[in-house]
Amino acid sequence: MARVHRLIDPSPPGRWWRARLHAAIEYSHTEIHLERGHDDLDGLCIAFLSDLHAGHYLGRSEIERIAERIAESQPDLVLLGGDLINVRLRELRLCAPLWESLSPPLGVFAVPGNHDYFRPDLVDRWPTWLERNGVPVLTNRGVRVQRGDASLWLCGVDDLTEGAPCINRALEGRRDEEPTLLLSHHPDLFRVASERGVDLQLSGHTHGGQVRLFGWAPLNHSRYGWLRGHHRRHDAQLYVGRGVGCTLVPVRIGAPPEVPILRLRRDAAAGAANATEPSPAPSDTPRSS
Repeated sequence: MARVHRLIDPSPPGRWWRARLHAAIEYSHTEIHLERGHDDLDGLCIAFLSDLHAGHYLGRSEIERIAERIAESQPDLVLLGGDLINVRLRELRLCAPLWESLSPPLGVFAVPGNHDYFRPDLVDRWPTWLERNGVPVLTNRGVRVQRGDASLWLCGVDDLTEGAPCINRALEGRRDEEPTLLLSHHPDLFRVASERGVDLQLSGHTHGGQVRLFGWAPLNHSRYGWLRGHHRRHDAQLYVGRGVGCTLVPVRIGAPPEVPILRLRRDAAAGAANATEPSPAPSDTPRSS
């Protein structure tokens, strides 16, 4: 099927379909209220991109326009939530505008997704390519980012289905008083993260269902119902972006592509009111060391 799409993509009908998919991208703006952290975190802006599946009806020209739109929001951080490529390493070249055109003051960071493991030869070369281009890959590790007198522990984990996520290693080095932002391609790690003192998790993977019929998604990539949007569990929050690209078939129904623009707010009183409870979760827990 991938070969068929590679033939269709550059054709006139394929270019028309690419333009249609790109025109549907929503640049959503959401405020995330943190209940701890220094006031200098107030207003910090994050652009979160996931599931580009570059090369599958999404080319460099479309990604250049996405980067231009993101730049208009003047983000402090740009976070790449996995599945940048579809099946081939060279598709990373199509994503270059995300680190060549954008220069957020706190940097651009990434974590792997399941498609970034599509072939065995990608496992080591994918992060090496990004690191060489100035994009740290937070695979089971964290970094401290500073904004004024405020610090934020930014960390990431390996993909839940194809990799070996270790949240313990990702959290090593954080301070008790600083909020933690976790990048995990798969949202279901939130089951563990919400019990480990993570304040906010950003995830993709689900495509928002990609095809939703009367509110029902035939392809449900979260066993806990965390398909899209803003959720809360215990004192932790989760935002699941619908992603930019498509997988398998280039069709989206009821789940338009999305680039979330998130703004952190230090307003504890409004925090609980701004998040929704996820669906009841089964008792089993996703694997994580």
